[in-house]
Amino acid sequence: MKGKKRDLTQMKTPHTYAIIFGVVLFCWMLTFLVPAGKFSVEDKEYENAEGGVSTRTVLKPETFRYDYPLNQTYVYESLERLLVDSDKLEEAEVNQKDLRQLLEENTASELTEEKLAEIGLDDDELYDLYGDKIYDQKKKRHKTARVWGTDDVGGFGFLNYIFEGLVSGDKYGSAVGIVALILVVGGAFGIIMSTGAIDAGIYSFINKTRGLERLALPILFFLFSLGGATFGMAEEVIPFSMIMVPFVIALGYDSIVAVTVTYVASQVGNATSWMSPFSVAVAQGIAGVPILSGATFRLIMWVVITALSAAYIMIYGERIRKHPEKSLSYKTDQYFRDHLSATEEKDVAFKLGHKLILLEMLAVLIWIIWGVTVKGYYIPEIASQFFVMGIVAGFIAVIFNLNDMGINDVASAFQTGVADLAGTAVVVGMAKGILLVLGGADANMPSALNTMLYGIGNVLAGVPAFIGAWAMYLFQSMFNLVVTSNSGQAALTMPIMAPLADILGVSRQVAVLAYQLGAGFVDTFTPVSASLIGVLGVARMNWSTWAKFQIKMQGFFFILGTIAIMIAMMIGLQ
Repeated sequence: MKGKKRDLTQMKTPHTYAIIFGVVLFCWMLTFLVPAGKFSVEDKEYENAEGGVSTRTVLKPETFRYDYPLNQTYVYESLERLLVDSDKLEEAEVNQKDLRQLLEENTASELTEEKLAEIGLDDDELYDLYGDKIYDQKKKRHKTARVWGTDDVGGFGFLNYIFEGLVSGDKYGSAVGIVALILVVGGAFGIIMSTGAIDAGIYSFINKTRGLERLALPILFFLFSLGGATFGMAEEVIPFSMIMVPFVIALGYDSIVAVTVTYVASQVGNATSWMSPFSVAVAQGIAGVPILSGATFRLIMWVVITALSAAYIMIYGERIRKHPEKSLSYKTDQYFRDHLSATEEKDVAFKLGHKLILLEMLAVLIWIIWGVTVKGYYIPEIASQFFVMGIVAGFIAVIFNLNDMGINDVASAFQTGVADLAGTAVVVGMAKGILLVLGGADANMPSALNTMLYGIGNVLAGVPAFIGAWAMYLFQSMFNLVVTSNSGQAALTMPIMAPLADILGVSRQVAVLAYQLGAGFVDTFTPVSASLIGVLGVARMNWSTWAKFQIKMQGFFFILGTIAIMIAMMIGLQ
């Protein structure tokens, strides 16, 4: 009997959880091969976008060293000499009495980094005093996680990456803050969706604007791109997508189009921004470039790249509108189509209560934009604002008897909304676990990531200016696959890329441009992006499905970015 041939076209796409686990395992294996390294850090002041002074902790590129054991004998003898050098003691801000006590109570072999740090002689201070002689450089150390473990029992193990990822950070960022935002927003929109206001509003809009559907895509794309360009819109897209996904699908498109005209558009704006305080302003400040300089070039770049990107998704969207079955998300979009079809069959009336809820939503969205741009609101405030929106919508639904909702129905709707996005919240923690397995993104802590950052900087040294500028763009794009915080990537990479640009004959302005293009574009693809995963969760789409579409668009973006870098080099952007 002939064996059955395997139909490769019927192979199942890996689940997002499975993909992330594979990436975690790969990164863990990588730490066995790449030794850990670290940099000393310093606080750098720079003029911010508002004309004031901000401070950012950045690495000092010339201080990179591998993680070696302490050369206890050399350090002990050096400290004995330091004990009688009053001037050097004062300069190092070390208490003479504490140092004498340490040396009297310990032999050279008993000296540890922890004991030295207790009297103010941490690794950075010793390195500043004596250089790399403080290390026993016979063997580089690796920072490789255990198979299993916690910080309390045995140390971090890579199989604990989900929990550690979920509890990492704080309420202002990934992962805890983003997870909390996703759950609160999910609950708030669970209430709003239960009122039927969004469904009724969508059909009312479509019925009144038939024939103008195609105008919706470029308008939405430019609006969200403007949000990314002006105030670094990213996490804020998650709640917006709650409305936009069913709306775009109702227009005849798919959820891929919906994610593109919302989240992708915001990151196109972020990548080409002339004024974002979270990306270009921070990078320019760290690189020593006048804040918001080069705005004319960037503004033109924003218009051109946003228009071309909008045209790209319009062409794709038109193909899907004519042949919906060709969509990669056709099966998962059935949920939205069924819901919209059921609503259409009911011939839902656009009642006064529905209108009040939509007006209240608009008021809250304006409140959020004002808060972010004027008052500096961030994740905690935004989450609270959306919770207020959900509660008020619930009260309106009860008062106007929308869908026969009572107080208990409002509470149940909130619970359902939270449950719908719980899986997405877990993915955010998983994605953060990738970075933890690599040793974290702290330049001052030994990690494989720091070593890779240092190695790339060395590889780029000595190449021609044009190739160097393009290589910087390629590096920033690759680096963003694991570090998706724009300001965090700027703090890690710009202290290395700025002086490297001087060596290569590339202007620091172009180095900043390479950073922002790489950081912005790749945020629309990497599974480590908490914001992207949040939006995909709203669209009920696996990252693997998204990646099949987005990988082609990434090629498109990379070509646009390369052209922008080359033009900047040719005109001598300063």
